Amino acid sequence: MTADKKTGQESGARRAWTPRSPVEVVLEQITKQEKKVAELQHELDTEKSMLAKLLQAKKVLEAT
Repeated sequence: MTADKKTGQESGARRAWTPRSPVEVVLEQITKQEKKVAELQHELDTEKSMLAKLLQAKKVLEAT
């Protein structure tokens, strides 16, 4: 019995590796970090909004 193994290299499926300069690598890292920070900022804004609503509800409950 023989098992069919795929090499993972199908014709035309992969692009050739192109070397990048250190500047390109750092610029890509900066772009990724900016995107990550923007996403985290959006999540933080959402959480702050929810906290503000809960604090208002707390004031109403404490007033009664």
